Amino acid sequence: MLGARRSFSRLAAAVRTPVDVPRMPAFDHVPLPYDGPSAVEIARKRAEFLSPSLFHFYSKPLNIVEGKKQYLYDEHGRRYLDAFAGIATVCCGHTHPEIIDAITAQANRLQHSTVLYLNHAIADFAEALAAKMPGDLKVVFFTNSGTEANELAMMMARLYTGSHDIISLRNSYHGNASGTMGATAQKNWKFNVVQSGVHHAVNPDPYRGAFGSDGEKYARDVKEIIDFGTTGHVAGFISEAIQGVGGIVEVAPGYLPLAYDAVRKAGGLCIADEVQAGFARVGSHFWGFETHDVIPDIVTMAKGIGNGIPLGAVVTTPEIAQVLTRRSYFNTFGGNPLCTAGGLAVLKVLDRERLQENAFIVGAYLKDRLRGLQEKHQSLCMHLTPIIGDVRGTGFMLGVELVTDRQLKTPAKDEICQAMEHMKDMGVLVGKGGFYGNVFRITPPLCFTKEDADFFVDVMDIALSKL
Repeated sequence: MLGARRSFSRLAAAVRTPVDVPRMPAFDHVPLPYDGPSAVEIARKRAEFLSPSLFHFYSKPLNIVEGKKQYLYDEHGRRYLDAFAGIATVCCGHTHPEIIDAITAQANRLQHSTVLYLNHAIADFAEALAAKMPGDLKVVFFTNSGTEANELAMMMARLYTGSHDIISLRNSYHGNASGTMGATAQKNWKFNVVQSGVHHAVNPDPYRGAFGSDGEKYARDVKEIIDFGTTGHVAGFISEAIQGVGGIVEVAPGYLPLAYDAVRKAGGLCIADEVQAGFARVGSHFWGFETHDVIPDIVTMAKGIGNGIPLGAVVTTPEIAQVLTRRSYFNTFGGNPLCTAGGLAVLKVLDRERLQENAFIVGAYLKDRLRGLQEKHQSLCMHLTPIIGDVRGTGFMLGVELVTDRQLKTPAKDEICQAMEHMKDMGVLVGKGGFYGNVFRITPPLCFTKEDADFFVDVMDIALSKL
């Protein structure tokens, strides 16, 4: 009875919506029947058996049971437009057949051995990944997550330079282990444990920063940290080109070249954290750092690298890579055949389906529509609250910051939660972030279409109008 009650036909999968709700784009997919536990039962088990630190969106958390391309389905077969992609992770779309086939084929042959033996999967993927990198960045170390990748990168910088001090940016997020927690600069994500040797520079935030978009003025703080907070020598500088967890904050133009120059003159290495911005998400380039015309010494990546499988990587030069030969460095699961086969398939899909080009074209279209929405909601004659303070980002890494006062930039923390509930009810899932939790994080799968963009903005318009 349970299976019959939860099975659905095409008619059941096409959920009825009120007349005033925009119509979701047509999509030729019927979700499989679901006869598993309900959201209520899963929530009960989660509360009893999983960490109490886990949190969820929405007053009634969704039980997501299936995904296809840019859409997700709940236990009742209702379809949702996914504008979050598992936190900027599912770059090629949910359950992409080529990636699934590559993972399945490798699992049927060999799921795991060890890097102590040879296997072509890790070597093939490393070669393909190195081909995507500029300059002499061609030696790859595989990890299981972005946190692991950033931990390794920071350790390598300290070993290579013989210095300990790392500079990161305020408002940044680089992971939740001891070293990366030190580099992270938001109290929301930091525990009271030893976090030594990290200095946090003024964030070059064009919207909330003291110097607006003047990258040169922000970069002076890096030089002053080196002069007044260190011995004059540093191990490195780590930053994202667009802060993800920090609220899709684009680094001010001209900042990174100047910061890199100051750090290198102090003997340090420059680390680009591409965990969220990498793998074609910014559209104009494959990597976020390329939008600033810089070449890092070390690049870290995760999330989009595997389209949802646990995989991360550090890429550096042959010279810097040598530092790990001083002792034994080993990662049991890093670069296992299953994950690297999937990673190679991701690169092939990105290229063949021209998803970077789609992120560039549709992302620009979506940003323009969001700016139009901002203008609409600041027009008093429309009787709408001017709640959109800023629209920013590039490609499919976009942010919309909500404020209750556009002059004071007062964070609209409660209002964004209400808007997310309204959007969910109309069939759109989106993330939020920023230090105040008042920024929509719009990071959909790169197969997102213009029709999806129109539906997304129309739904957001209605949601904000209800506040």
